[in-house]
Amino acid sequence: MNIAVTGASGFLGKHVVSELVSRGVEPTILLRQESVLPDIFRDLSLVRFDIANPPDDAFDQLAQPDILIHLAWSGLPNYQSLHHFETELPTQYRFLRNLMTGGLSHLVVSGTCFEYGMQSGCLLETAEANPKNSYGFAKDSLRRQLQYLTKTVPCDLTWTRLFYLYGQGQAPSSLYMQLLGAASRGEKIFDMSGGEQLRDYLSVEEAARILCDLAVGSSRPEIVNICSGKPISVRRLVEEWAAQRHWQMQFNLGVYPYPDYEPMAFWGSTEKLTKIL
Repeated sequence: MNIAVTGASGFLGKHVVSELVSRGVEPTILLRQESVLPDIFRDLSLVRFDIANPPDDAFDQLAQPDILIHLAWSGLPNYQSLHHFETELPTQYRFLRNLMTGGLSHLVVSGTCFEYGMQSGCLLETAEANPKNSYGFAKDSLRRQLQYLTKTVPCDLTWTRLFYLYGQGQAPSSLYMQLLGAASRGEKIFDMSGGEQLRDYLSVEEAARILCDLAVGSSRPEIVNICSGKPISVRRLVEEWAAQRHWQMQFNLGVYPYPDYEPMAFWGSTEKLTKIL
């Protein structure tokens, strides 16, 4: 089984590559020229080009993979930037279309829970997508484009909607890394939002395991949530992180406003994922 991975130098990508290697799979990794991978992956097959300007024989350069785990996406964490649908969306579609028409048989793409928009409560994959930020709109548009493409190009599409991930190596602006940074500096007060919003958090290691299971498994769902299925308030979440690590911190609630592009309470359903796995 030949697997290729894009976005392998990113937060989730590094864990996906590590998970594949632990299973005895040596993936082909696509990187931009300037991207750097950890030394532990130095023996893997590495291909370098920018997906914004891929070669005509991109599928061949990636060693004609049976499966592509596609995690690459630029412009984050600015979810409201017009870049997502003005630049990234057409770039992504052209690149993936190139590989699908070249012979790719299974495409696994990382989507986002933001495709659901402002819907509250437990979100099932059957809920209609109604994104309210540029990132979610671009991701959902790409999904629709690829679904249309699969009607004429033989390729199985698995679209994964990722909820909130956390773990070491995440972007410095993420909640987990901000809390970790404050603790490492010995700070005793942590400024945050009111913390009453309910979210669905999953460790990046678990998300990587699920992605790999979906890539190599015989079941190829068109859309599936990757989440814990367990809502938790952000306040309780940071309190648990602090307690697990014995950090003596006070949380200064209400300093930051709640985001206006996501509802106060939403989480993913794991019913479909559980049946698949």
